[in-house]
Amino acid sequence: MSHVTVIGAGLAGVECAWQLARYGRRVRLVEMRPGRMTPAHRSGGLAELVCSNSFRSVEPSMAIGLLKEEMRLSGSLVMVAAEATALPAGKALAVDRERFSEWIGAAVAGQERIELVRAEVTGLDDPLLEGSEAVVVAAGPLATDELSASLRAAVGEGELYFYDAIAPIVSAESVDMERAYWGSRYRPEDDDYLNCPLDEEEYRGFVAELIAARKVPCREFEKEIHFEGCLPIEEMAERGEMTLAFGPMKPVGLPDPRTGAEPFAVVQLRAENRERTAFNLVGFQTKLAYPEQERVFRLIPGLHRAEFLRLGSIHRNTYVNAPRVLTPRLELKARPGVYLAGQITGVEGYLESAACGLWLGLSLGAAGRGEELSVPPVTSVLGALLGHLRCVRPDFQPSNANFGLMPDLGRRAGKRLRKELYAARAREAFAAWWAGAPRPE
Repeated sequence: MSHVTVIGAGLAGVECAWQLARYGRRVRLVEMRPGRMTPAHRSGGLAELVCSNSFRSVEPSMAIGLLKEEMRLSGSLVMVAAEATALPAGKALAVDRERFSEWIGAAVAGQERIELVRAEVTGLDDPLLEGSEAVVVAAGPLATDELSASLRAAVGEGELYFYDAIAPIVSAESVDMERAYWGSRYRPEDDDYLNCPLDEEEYRGFVAELIAARKVPCREFEKEIHFEGCLPIEEMAERGEMTLAFGPMKPVGLPDPRTGAEPFAVVQLRAENRERTAFNLVGFQTKLAYPEQERVFRLIPGLHRAEFLRLGSIHRNTYVNAPRVLTPRLELKARPGVYLAGQITGVEGYLESAACGLWLGLSLGAAGRGEELSVPPVTSVLGALLGHLRCVRPDFQPSNANFGLMPDLGRRAGKRLRKELYAARAREAFAAWWAGAPRPE
């Protein structure tokens, strides 16, 4: 009997398989654990949470809180499991990770249309995939070397990445324009970058705090990633007090239009989207603990009131250059019939990965009945996240759910009101989209 094969029983894989089954599709869900473990996993359980046990905020005015609403509305297995195994965590949704995995495992075992196969898929031409109507690769950020090599052969040498160097992203409206100024290096008339200038005292104080700040320790499989082209900003600072001033904070060619002189150092902010509602700190990939990032980076003039849409990180993460190698349906352009879901597409985070798998499962499920499920509007959180995977840029990086991925509101508003406006627009857009979507059985 024909079936869809889903590779990987993590959050994206089980969510995709569940949605396919809801539409009446037969699914072969292939998981290599416990026969072969990854460096991060500790069990063979489905949807094992390898890092935090938190699915982050439940606040309805936060993008991640809204994503939970959208997933719940569209029948997410992960959301049902999370709420069934939740722990007290204030304004966050945290779960008992063992009970969560067990709950997912029991649900999958009880779904007669899903066959769980414990085996390793070593490539896109693996015999295990024969007879599949479609193949979904949801292997997560730690895909095996063999599967990664097969993906690389399909998408091209330069379109598959193994290390995720992410710089923080701040809201444009939170940048103090009394301190920051527009201009590209040697082209002050251009407005490609926002520049935050530092005098010598500010620079030296910033470097001292950066070096002293608490870092997240590396796990064994992440230690190899600190190669020269991707050093954490704090590690560069430790090489010498002036290293940053001659590196990512170099002021050369960036005179401050208010003084006509080059500052002692400059932090450059680069737009994340066409609407310029979000900017990343260029060269500021970091292993600082999240609270330390907010504290230290707010010492930069112009960022003292910064609203962080995403914090920085550096870690092992296999992902593709989605805008170049995937269709809007998450299908490999070079291998029709092969789809990607979860972190390997370039989304970041537990729920974002699950939501990606959810949408692909819904889409393929509807297609199996001869119906078409449109992509959610970019004014919704899920639609904006999928839109990120379609936005071609020279430095594509994974992203979690944030309002900076959405089109601008078209009006100015304070931080609190702005979030409420984004949330209201997203809620209305997603509800209208789901109302017109083909329903599962």
